[in-house]
Amino acid sequence: MRQGPIPGAHGRVRPLSLLGDPVLHAPGAEVTDFGPELAALVEDLFATMYAAHGVGLAANQIGRALRVFVFDCPDDEEERHLGHVVNPRLVETGGVVVRGPEGCLSLPGLEAGTERHDEAVVTGLTVRGEPVTVRGTGFFARCLQHECDHLEGRVYADRLTGRRHRKLMRQVERASWHR
Repeated sequence: MRQGPIPGAHGRVRPLSLLGDPVLHAPGAEVTDFGPELAALVEDLFATMYAAHGVGLAANQIGRALRVFVFDCPDDEEERHLGHVVNPRLVETGGVVVRGPEGCLSLPGLEAGTERHDEAVVTGLTVRGEPVTVRGTGFFARCLQHECDHLEGRVYADRLTGRRHRKLMRQVERASWHR
């Protein structure tokens, strides 16, 4: 699933879409062209994710409404998972539901306790159109679910209810990046 020795080394850092941007709230389009533009997008996603110190990034977070995400994320045993998925589908979740701190590059500096399964399986394609299956546990499972949510037009704040949701929205209103 890697693009080369250093993912993102040839990519361009793009501006991040922030909460409130309509591109974050609409499902991404299926990718049908597996040519050089897709490869460049994946490189840009890696470059932007690394520049922002993230562990995952979906295409709509840089303004591209396409079903693509990248990741460089540890699991709970500190094993590094590095790759990308085109046209991902969250096909399985399991284990236990864990409420843990979750942040997002589109809500910079904020986080909230968000419930996610501690096991997840995502299927999709590589940048070359080859089938891929990615299995995650712990923190990496949270990352996979988070990025799949983005491509459905959801952010983690949409999963919160009650007091946790109200608290996060107050923090968003006070955030320097909020419009």
